[in-house]
Amino acid sequence: MEYGPAPESTKEAQAWLDQHGRSFGLFINNEWSAAGELFASINPADASKLADLTQATAGDVDRAVAAARAAQPGWQALGGHGRAKIMYALARLMQKHARLFAVLETLDNGKTIRETRDVDLPLVARHFYHHAGWAQLQAEEFADYRAVGVVGQIVPWNFPLLMLAWKIAPAMAAGNTIVFKPAEFTSLTAMLFAEICVQAGVPAGVVNIVTGDGRVGEAIVTHPGIDKLAFTGSTEVGRLIRQASAGSGKKLSLELGGKSPFIVFDDADLDAAVEGLVDSIWFNQGQVCCAGSRLLVQESVQEKFLAKLRARMDKLTLGSPLDKSMDIGALVDPIQQQRIAGLVDSARAEGCTVYQPACEIPANGAWYPPTLITGASTSAAVAQAEIFGPVLVAMSFRTPPEAVQLANNTVYGLAACVWTENISLALDMAPQIKAGVVWINTANQFDAACGFGGYRESGYGREGGREGMYEYMTALAEDARPAAPVQPEQGKAKAKATLATGGGFAIDRTAKLYIGGKQARPDGAYSRAINGVDGSFIAEVGEGNRKDIRNAVEAAHKAGGWSKATAHNRAQVLYYIAENLAARADEFAARIAAMTGDRNAEKEVQASIERLFYYAAWADKYDGLAHQPPMHGITVALNEPIGVIGIVCPNEAPLLGFISLVAPAIAVGNRVVVVPSEAHPLSATDLYQVFDTSDLPGGVVNIITGSADELARTLATHSDIDAVWRHDGSAAGCAEVERLSASSLKRTWVGGAKGRDWYSTAQAGGRAVLAHATQVKNIWIPYGV
Repeated sequence: MEYGPAPESTKEAQAWLDQHGRSFGLFINNEWSAAGELFASINPADASKLADLTQATAGDVDRAVAAARAAQPGWQALGGHGRAKIMYALARLMQKHARLFAVLETLDNGKTIRETRDVDLPLVARHFYHHAGWAQLQAEEFADYRAVGVVGQIVPWNFPLLMLAWKIAPAMAAGNTIVFKPAEFTSLTAMLFAEICVQAGVPAGVVNIVTGDGRVGEAIVTHPGIDKLAFTGSTEVGRLIRQASAGSGKKLSLELGGKSPFIVFDDADLDAAVEGLVDSIWFNQGQVCCAGSRLLVQESVQEKFLAKLRARMDKLTLGSPLDKSMDIGALVDPIQQQRIAGLVDSARAEGCTVYQPACEIPANGAWYPPTLITGASTSAAVAQAEIFGPVLVAMSFRTPPEAVQLANNTVYGLAACVWTENISLALDMAPQIKAGVVWINTANQFDAACGFGGYRESGYGREGGREGMYEYMTALAEDARPAAPVQPEQGKAKAKATLATGGGFAIDRTAKLYIGGKQARPDGAYSRAINGVDGSFIAEVGEGNRKDIRNAVEAAHKAGGWSKATAHNRAQVLYYIAENLAARADEFAARIAAMTGDRNAEKEVQASIERLFYYAAWADKYDGLAHQPPMHGITVALNEPIGVIGIVCPNEAPLLGFISLVAPAIAVGNRVVVVPSEAHPLSATDLYQVFDTSDLPGGVVNIITGSADELARTLATHSDIDAVWRHDGSAAGCAEVERLSASSLKRTWVGGAKGRDWYSTAQAGGRAVLAHATQVKNIWIPYGV
């Protein structure tokens, strides 16, 4: 049976463009500016011009930020219900004008009308409905948080309107105001959305839309009046944004590239898996960050599966995206077409087999046929680079462990698919794959209630769900932090008297490093003297260097079993550490008094013991969530450890600061490489024996003493460290950590120049701290498939 053409009318969309004279200014403070320097928006399916858009200037961004800043207090003061009513109106209007939005999106982007109509627009409305609910519940569900303030948002061209909804809906719900930059190629639906905002009663200045090229994005990123940046786009640009925003204090979330594995086991429903693969890699012409571009199929069914896949490829239709019978539309721009063709040609040159079905390519516009590549090595460019087009690279595996190894053989970690009829196998595989989203026997499922985001060089932060709301809020406890590190109340006489009584520290010794559960001499064979508050010599500690960090990181990776241990087991170890610390409380208090002169040293030790109990209690209670999206199934959101965290501890409260950072990290399964207080490290080195007698596995906690600046620099640039925390009060040092972390896009948590009340659980405890120690993985589990 053959299907005839089923073209969608563009009459209403063309009339809307004509109504605006096919020329658009900027939308700032609910007003349209006069058109300035113009650039064209092109229909990628036929290369025809749709409209002219304005290239915003740095001055325009200034005006947009000023409007957002002026509107933010009023928008937040409107309250959750007031914001919810307006967001509900937005959702209703999006539904009312859904067909106009869908046609305009297809004209501007090149994706098929079936996708814009049946996928994008329903999800756009869903996001505004869902986040209207969060606005209504904010005072109850996020009582300890406030809006960040003014947020700058930058989105790509592959899902222009859907990315707008993902960004703007949670930001509005939390009480923020917005400066939004759509992609240069695809800005028209953002212009239509601006009109909808006015109709819905969005107050002036809450949503501001500035169009243009990368210069506009740069002006947003570097603007001092913006409190939060949210970016979706390439990993390369995400790296530049991390570097540019380092030290600015801006919150940052990045949703970047991917090279997602699509894993098919021999017991899978192969026909269903083929359909899932079509949706995964050829949806939106493969211009999807989470596209299943790497097919891993079990060797015993490889040829059978590939034969079914080639037969299905032969049935795919390519042509006018406005034809409702088409499967594959146009690429967004000829530049993208040329890049894809170049990568496929490189695979041919390397001896790979390239299969493309016979299909007629339209004469005008940017097009590329669905493509299957076999025979590529794991290191080939097409197997490692994000192609961002309708190109699939297929490989085989024999065993589940090999499948995991191949799946994780990438710098990215955005999404994955697992196809098998064995639910035990599927649920065993999902946690082992380093990706923020795992779909089981389905693909490309999204919902506003379920967070989406990546691991590793796919970025950090989540969009959607409760975790997505946190991205647009700041804990109230952060506002209460002291302006500078708090110095202890001095008591020199007491420190001397305590030591004179024979507290056990009078013997001159050099504290070694602590790596893999053993004391180790520093690689450089140097040490540094540690003096007391009165200037008297107390002891020496090893001077760690980059080789010591390397050894510590290796030890931490070997201790991976800690991440797999039960939360109950981790809690028991933390309780045991607290018990053994309590048995030596007087010794630790004397050490603190001698180093810092703190007359309240006993208080710090007792607070450290309590903090260990606190995070032991959290260890088996920081649970994930089970979402019930519209899909027939559930989505399980797991709080997973980040991996190996490098930690630079504060100089104030040297024992409590150390415990307050290390305890939450290891409570949820991370392993740590810790640089203790540079000025007062002996509290940390005295913990070696406590750890040794507390059943803490070797390698879970590794301690390297020495220069905070030099060691932090090494931690930030080490490719096998997944996150770096720095809280020693050094503004320049914290900025450097953020800047250097861009090399591998590791997560950071820094204190800047401000202090922190380490005695306060509001500032040094709770879910806000545990969120820094974990990343959320959403596993989609459909019923009955």
